[in-house]
Amino acid sequence: MAAGSRVEAVSKTANPGDFSLWSIAVPAFGPSLLFGVGEGAILPIIPLSARDMGASLAGAALVVSLIGVGSLVSNIPASVITAKFGERIGMVGAAMLSLLAMLLCVFSGSLVLFGLGVFLIGAAAAVFNLARQSYLTEAVPPILRARAMSTLGGVGRIGLFAGPFIGALVIHLVGLTGAYWVAAVSVAGAGAVAWGLPDLVSGQGPTPGGPLPTVRSLIAAHRKVFLTVGFGVLLVSAVRSSRQVVVPLWADNLGLNPAVTSVIYGLSGAIDMLVFYPAGKVMDHKGRIWVAVPSMVLMGVALLLMPLTTGAASLLLVALLIGFGNGIGSGLIMTMGADYSPRHGRAQFLGIWRFLSDAGGSSGPAILSGLTAAVTLSFGIAATGLLGLAAAAVLGYWVPRNKPVAR
Repeated sequence: MAAGSRVEAVSKTANPGDFSLWSIAVPAFGPSLLFGVGEGAILPIIPLSARDMGASLAGAALVVSLIGVGSLVSNIPASVITAKFGERIGMVGAAMLSLLAMLLCVFSGSLVLFGLGVFLIGAAAAVFNLARQSYLTEAVPPILRARAMSTLGGVGRIGLFAGPFIGALVIHLVGLTGAYWVAAVSVAGAGAVAWGLPDLVSGQGPTPGGPLPTVRSLIAAHRKVFLTVGFGVLLVSAVRSSRQVVVPLWADNLGLNPAVTSVIYGLSGAIDMLVFYPAGKVMDHKGRIWVAVPSMVLMGVALLLMPLTTGAASLLLVALLIGFGNGIGSGLIMTMGADYSPRHGRAQFLGIWRFLSDAGGSSGPAILSGLTAAVTLSFGIAATGLLGLAAAAVLGYWVPRNKPVAR
């Protein structure tokens, strides 16, 4: 497709039975895979780069947290950008910003500039993730929505899983900066593929007979959803973000060597990647609650069991259960956000939704850290497990038991 040209808009109003996810597989999921590879390549390297620039251990941890901060504060602006310029331009612009941020990380001569680059990576990810979610919500018929969102989440996880291995190969050849070059090429490729996406006729314009929806008006109109299901989403994100920390921390507490820890973590991630599509199919056919509650119950129970493990074998079993619980919830938050989002003002609504998700994701490790410092690591992990059961209870009460009405 020639640059800048427009093609016939993808429409979910066409006969849903004639629609196949394969018809948009490369343009819709390809950018997410490439973006995931880029993120996966740099995530393990950012703290090492910060340390090389003279940061303390605490300072390196702070630099890493700037990705989450950048994403958190950029979700609402990302929704405004997507609403104004469209999903395709939003993804392309995010890829360009991420590319510039990667280059800033490579050529920065100071820790401050490096931190700015990391912050911009998070900000670009917020725009990209919001635009791709909004795009799929518009492009895919509601009867396939959960499968589309689960596939989107699963493809991103595959990229995150593969990224560190690709980065390690290039790092071996050229040093630490190799990871950022891998990421730069990946996000540039994501932008190029996104440029070829069909344009959409979306619901971002003003409501017929009314003004253009604003973030404030959407919060007021949908406050019950944000205070109920949205609170459940916050808890889900807190548990999910904590799970990435508890396995290596508890493995270290048990005295396992790093190689064993990496194998356990990798196998948990592999299980996570294998179950996303069946879970999406269940959500489409049975309803969202049939995945939302089991996902959180499994993760909550697994986290409660983790302090009882005594060695590599028992920890592996618990880690696999965590991976399975998280894997079946792939795309859950995006699917529910799409379900509740209004036709007009969808991007802004999803921006608020993603803000809640990122707020939970940022608070999870902080809660774990605070409870570990105040009491013990085992207490902090168990408390995180209780958060998982609380998320299951909130979603079980508020999420409808039937399939959602199409919007």
